[in-house]
Amino acid sequence: MAADSAWRESRAKRAQVSAIATLGWPIIEALAGTWTYRATGAGHLDALTRVGEVPILAFWHGRILEGVPYFRDRGIVVITSENFDGEWIARIIAKFGYGAARGSSSRGGAKALVQMRRTLAAGRPVAFTVDGPRGPARVAQPGAAWLAGATGHPIVPFHLEADSSWTARSWDRQQIPKPGATIAINIGEPLYIANTEEATVEQGRLELEAALRSLEQSLNPQSPNPNPQSSILNPQ
Repeated sequence: MAADSAWRESRAKRAQVSAIATLGWPIIEALAGTWTYRATGAGHLDALTRVGEVPILAFWHGRILEGVPYFRDRGIVVITSENFDGEWIARIIAKFGYGAARGSSSRGGAKALVQMRRTLAAGRPVAFTVDGPRGPARVAQPGAAWLAGATGHPIVPFHLEADSSWTARSWDRQQIPKPGATIAINIGEPLYIANTEEATVEQGRLELEAALRSLEQSLNPQSPNPNPQSSILNPQ
């Protein structure tokens, strides 16, 4: 059995996954119900919808919590690791209307990308936490750029920043917006990748990484290690 899925052999681990997913969803639902979103750049997604283009959404792993409620119930499929954490994450996001392609940039990635290609071909959007699942933080992995080059679908980068939050002591410094927080989301221009040649994908990866960093800095000039209490909103 692959190392990422070895946890399934443990009855205790399976029970933990079930408990986390059961308790986590209503907590996130209740917390998200108190947040207010203010969006910049939503027209980029609207324009793609008008011409029938299906996007590949891309963002940093540390903004999963506020990203999930914003894009809920749109049929988006995300890559989720087959490990212990990936399982409870997949179960929680399913409650918000997401699908999961199981795999990661380190294990099972090819299988997940095949599923993502099929998802795009069926007209459903997909999403990547491009520096996941293990980091390094704010360094884009090549999966989203490769998929864009293989399918012709555009990458749409976005970043979210809360005006009041806690920061987890994790590799991605996951941001946890406080109750009543206002969350700014900055959605960038679509990025197209011409093909899957190694040099083209690498150039696309670098452009995506630069776009995400620019979107983040426009909302929080102190990034990539922001003080959550001094985050700057720029919701124009």
